[in-house]
Amino acid sequence: MSRLRSAATSVAGVDRRTVLTAVGAVSLAAGVGFALRPTDSEAATATAATGQTPVAQSRPAAAAPLAPYRTGTTLATVSTPHGSGYRRLADGPGWQRVVRTELAKPKVGRDKRRHALAAFVQFTDLHLQDVQHPLRLEYLRAAHQDVWRPHEALTVPGAVSLVERVNALRGAPVTGAPLQFVMTTGDNTDNNARSELEWFMKVMSGGRITPNTGDPRHYEGVQNSGLSLYWQPESTAGDGDKALGFPHLDGFLAAAIREVRSPGLDLPWYSTVGNHDALPLGIYGAHGDPYLAEAAIGGKKLFSVSAADAKKLQDSIWSGKDPKGAAYRDFLKSQASGMRSVTADESRALYTPAEYLKAHLDPAYQGHGPAGHGYSSANLDAGTQYYAFRIAEDVIGISLDTTDAGGHYQGSVGSAQLKWLEKTLQDNKGSHAVVFSHHTSDSMTNQRPDPARPGEMRHTGAEVVSVLARHANVLAWVNGHKHENEITPHRNSAGGSFWEISTASHIDHPHLARIIELVDNKDGTISLFTTLIESAAPARTDFTDFSQTGLASLYRELAFNAPGAKTGLAGNLVDRNTELVLKKG
Repeated sequence: MSRLRSAATSVAGVDRRTVLTAVGAVSLAAGVGFALRPTDSEAATATAATGQTPVAQSRPAAAAPLAPYRTGTTLATVSTPHGSGYRRLADGPGWQRVVRTELAKPKVGRDKRRHALAAFVQFTDLHLQDVQHPLRLEYLRAAHQDVWRPHEALTVPGAVSLVERVNALRGAPVTGAPLQFVMTTGDNTDNNARSELEWFMKVMSGGRITPNTGDPRHYEGVQNSGLSLYWQPESTAGDGDKALGFPHLDGFLAAAIREVRSPGLDLPWYSTVGNHDALPLGIYGAHGDPYLAEAAIGGKKLFSVSAADAKKLQDSIWSGKDPKGAAYRDFLKSQASGMRSVTADESRALYTPAEYLKAHLDPAYQGHGPAGHGYSSANLDAGTQYYAFRIAEDVIGISLDTTDAGGHYQGSVGSAQLKWLEKTLQDNKGSHAVVFSHHTSDSMTNQRPDPARPGEMRHTGAEVVSVLARHANVLAWVNGHKHENEITPHRNSAGGSFWEISTASHIDHPHLARIIELVDNKDGTISLFTTLIESAAPARTDFTDFSQTGLASLYRELAFNAPGAKTGLAGNLVDRNTELVLKKG
């Protein structure tokens, strides 16, 4: 404990609440914590042993004075394209920090007064993919080029490299305060497959992962199909992607399904559910059609369809008129004669919300904790996937479930959850609050009834904004879903205000995660600092390097060059590395 006492007395700019969080591991082990009162929904994260809410832990505080730690962040360097055609990446200049003043005027000298409240990392939209899964929709590329991505077989080494980046950070970029936890804001998996769920849990908590299903000896997906619709990395024949400069890479597919080792995060981590985690393909109502459940584990896979058929199915998906998957089922049946045989595999089974919770509660995946990664047995009993947790002495976190079990990729929340949110904020009005969800406020437009709660109203993102703005203790709403960096100020007529921080995905370039620091400026304002990070893999690739790190580099470069990929997902400078100022409530 002498090192902790030294940190408490010698660090300028980091106050007692940061040190309290740093010793959270000791408090928790002793059965002491900052408990939130469980609500009627029993969604708070009470542990079975103590009935108390765990404190987000951090690495032990260093004895030396803390200083900003920018190494490995996009303040220092950003992967930058060079050349023309298929463009190679290399280290380029970092992105500057921008001060956002829409919600409050920053005061001179705040950098000398500031005290750290909390510091954490957000992952979002990892989309770990079983690329050989029979229910995948790769063939829609015939209608829309960007539906299938050439880099999708490398999501696991890409995600592990992101974990390695966080483990290498030695403090927060502005205050140098210890990072307390990682929150992943949904779409952790892609196809709602048990195989992907296992990979996700091991990426985050540590373990050996073999990103392969079906035949254990070789890959059986679209990239060795001989179809020119997809990049065929090991074929000498031409295809549409090679015509754009994609390389010929002998041994790529064998490397892509080879065992990967994740060290697991050195920090505690929490989990928020996304539509791809809750719904088959992120679209269809939870497990309503037995045909799709059987097809997921079966031995037939559709590889190609006509452009007209692809467009018809794509339009059906985007319209939201097939929330239960009936039209998709009928489409697959109509294409049965064109399917290819693959190796059946029960590990590809669709998982249920209860199985998602059980995986998080499994001690095998505890890593650095907390037990359940935010979820508790109370969630399992109540059939809920939302909870609150104590970040620091005067900061709480609230994780929402914005997926709509009725189907479709856009979100909403039910009345019970909205009431729970309001009560949790009211009960903790003496604490600052950070809210986490998968969906953004403007993507919560789906108000289909939850089949398990048919009489319950569903509420939009605008209604959630209204609730949050009524509570002066809300600082931020942190989310993902849109795969784009975007930071939005929210203010109501009564003067309540908060920042909505939406972060780009780790499946589409630029593959970013975000550090968020909460700082009291001791002048009536609070600043939220956001700093983006890339994975630890080098920007420059080597086409002969199929090591785990080499594949992670290749993952980023292939994603940048993906045909049809959107080019603005990094957002503007005002959506990247920022200082977000707001009045202290």
